[in-house]
Amino acid sequence: MQAGFLSQTACRFHNIMSAGRVLVYGGNGALGSVVVDYFKAKQFWTVSIDLKKNDKADASITVDPTTTWGEQEQSILTGLKSTLGADKLDAVFCVAGGWAGGNASSADMIKTADLMWKQSVWSSTISARIAAEHLKESGLIQLTGAAPAVDGTPGMIGYGMAKAAVQQLTKSLAAKGSGLPDGACSLAILPVTLDTPMNRKWMPKADHSTWTPLEFIAESLHNWTINAAARPESGSLLKFVTTNGNTVVSKI
Repeated sequence: MQAGFLSQTACRFHNIMSAGRVLVYGGNGALGSVVVDYFKAKQFWTVSIDLKKNDKADASITVDPTTTWGEQEQSILTGLKSTLGADKLDAVFCVAGGWAGGNASSADMIKTADLMWKQSVWSSTISARIAAEHLKESGLIQLTGAAPAVDGTPGMIGYGMAKAAVQQLTKSLAAKGSGLPDGACSLAILPVTLDTPMNRKWMPKADHSTWTPLEFIAESLHNWTINAAARPESGSLLKFVTTNGNTVVSKI
C-alpha cells in the first residue's frame, strides 16, 4: 500500500492562517486523535501517520503494516516530501504504540515482543528520520516511552524492551552528532496509565483518578512546541503521574 493523502486543498494552502505545522505519528489512535484535534483548534496544520486515515487532519499518510521497516520508512518519507514540499515541521510527535503482556515462560513471548518492537520502535525510529529530514531548526521531537520500562518488566517483557529502546533513542537524538537539525529538542513522555476509552473498557473498576487525561498530554506538547523556554532539557525522560485527577510531570 502506498502512502495515502487527504485534504489536498488544505495541503496546498496550509501556510494560510496557520500557527505552524506538526506531524502526529499514530494520529488516528486514542492519544493521537486528541493531539491532532488540540493542535487543529490552535490553528496548526497537522499531518497524521497511521494505519488508517484521520479525517480531521489536514493531511493523512497511511502505512501498510505488512511491509518491512525500510519499506515503511521510504513510503512515509516519499509521502511527506510530496505533502510538505519545502516546508518544515515545528514538531514531530510519535504517540504510536501498543501493549502486550507475557513473561519468558509465555509460548507467544517472541510473537508479542516482535509486535511491540514494530509498534513502538519502528514508529519511533521512522519519526527520527522524519525529524532529520523535515524538522525546523530548534524544533521538537517527542517519543513515547513508559514509566515501568525504567525498571524490569517481568510480566510484560516485550513491551518493556521496546519502550526501553525508545527511551534510549530519545537520549541518542539529544546528543551531539545525532543528525537532528541544530537546536532540536528530543523528549520522551513516560505515562503510567492513560485515560483512554479502551483502558476504561477493560478496567472499569480501576481508580480513574490516577489515569492521565489525554488532553493534559496534548496541552503539554503544545506548550513545548510554541515555547522553547518551557521545554525540559533535550534528552529528558518525563514521567507523567496523576493523583486525584492532578498530573505532575517529573524528569527521571
